[in-house]
Amino acid sequence: MQFRQTFKDSLYWFKNLLVDLSTKRSLGYILIIALVVTLTAGVLLYIIDSNIHSPLDGIWSAWVTMTHVGFGDVVPTSFFGRLLAALLILFGLAVFSLFTASLSVVLIGKNIDALGLEMRHVEREASRIESEESLVLKELARLHQRMDELENRLESLRSK
Repeated sequence: MQFRQTFKDSLYWFKNLLVDLSTKRSLGYILIIALVVTLTAGVLLYIIDSNIHSPLDGIWSAWVTMTHVGFGDVVPTSFFGRLLAALLILFGLAVFSLFTASLSVVLIGKNIDALGLEMRHVEREASRIESEESLVLKELARLHQRMDELENRLESLRSK
């Protein structure tokens, strides 16, 4: 039973994460740029390198190079093919860094929103406590004044 609830909670969290990610346009732009660069570089690899035998092999090589997996099944052997692969490695570093940063912003943003909600709750509670404290202090001042009056009356009765 506990596993089922944990699984439901995980799916709920993941669904909310996907909704939050879908609102971030930057993630979509990053993925589109990565896709376009992968396709373009793959076709270029096919054109400039004799070891790449089809456009799909070029796209596969570009993707594997850009993601830093490097299977080694399709590798460029020409100077310009290797130069393009080196540029893809650097581009892959930048793309995945940006993607990770954007994902972190979404996750941290959720925590900041929750923190802001909690802070507003704390502020309301503090305001309520301050108003109650003010009432208590006024009542104490009134009681202190009344006690002083009673002590003065008592003193005047004793002195007679």
